[in-house]
Amino acid sequence: MENRILGRSGFSVPVLCMGTATFGGTSEFFKAWGSTDVAEATRLVDICLEAGVTMFDSADGYSAGAAEEILGQAIRGRRDKVLISTKATFRRGDAPNDVGSSRFHLLDAVDGCLKRLGTDYIDLFQLHAFDAITPVEETLGTLDDLVKAGKIRYIGCSNFSGWHLMKSLAVSERYGLARYVAHQAYYSLVGRDYEWELMPLGVDQGVGAVVWSPLGWGRLTGKIRRGAPKPEVSRLPATAKAGPPVSDEFLYDVVDVVDEIAKETGKTVPQIAINWLLQRPTVSTVIIGARNEEQLRQNLGSVGWNLTADQVARLDAATERQWPYPYWHQRGFERNPFPAGRR
Repeated sequence: MENRILGRSGFSVPVLCMGTATFGGTSEFFKAWGSTDVAEATRLVDICLEAGVTMFDSADGYSAGAAEEILGQAIRGRRDKVLISTKATFRRGDAPNDVGSSRFHLLDAVDGCLKRLGTDYIDLFQLHAFDAITPVEETLGTLDDLVKAGKIRYIGCSNFSGWHLMKSLAVSERYGLARYVAHQAYYSLVGRDYEWELMPLGVDQGVGAVVWSPLGWGRLTGKIRRGAPKPEVSRLPATAKAGPPVSDEFLYDVVDVVDEIAKETGKTVPQIAINWLLQRPTVSTVIIGARNEEQLRQNLGSVGWNLTADQVARLDAATERQWPYPYWHQRGFERNPFPAGRR
């Protein structure tokens, strides 16, 4: 398993990371993703470690904390063999301070994560969303205190816009606080918005991408094709409103090209989609999810080989969309590090 440095740090992470959103399934939303119990989770962790996937990503909001609890039990007795990534920010209770990135909530949230995971430190802690009410200085000061206390080793963020992330990095530099080395962001063949601003920012500022939903919210599993009936088992119907919009025709056009490359490589649609991501700038690791052992083993087959330059170019062309202003204008300038036709 290849390992890469996470952003501007000395921290190495495997290029594949096991996501745990399928653990628990305690609500209708998360049940659509999966309902993995402790026994099955332990088996999935076994398979990951055998393959060199040592990093596991969770969040306090996944199945109301049940995912962290199950992960904690699945790694019991082998904490030194794994890297734990988790997140907090979303509401966890009815009280006014049970949400956000305030000092009050983050201190409680991190202690809760540690308790559920059964550990005394988190390797990578990320804010799950940007809190527009709490001052950035308060948030980063709290995270810096948690790093100094040994409860967190590295910090990251998730679902930030470019200015959210850049402002945070500037505050860290101004006051000598811990800085974000990771941005957990949505990025896929059918969702390339990350490239508009966040990718150039990541290159310039040394922030590694931790990619979530690399299969486009379940659209690139290989089960959805032009003229074929929709799969009976899918998370899309239950979670579509919360996910990124993708038109059917665009999806079918993309899958047509992926199918062609699948025939050339002997790989599956998910393997091609993930391998493409691993060749993109700033991508440090891609989070793979799995309901069962079969899905996990298929996703593990995404590494150990590479698409050719021609195949990457064909996938780029098939998934290209009109960029919004000012990005389409900037791409026409020769001194842009990411001009049209080059990434």
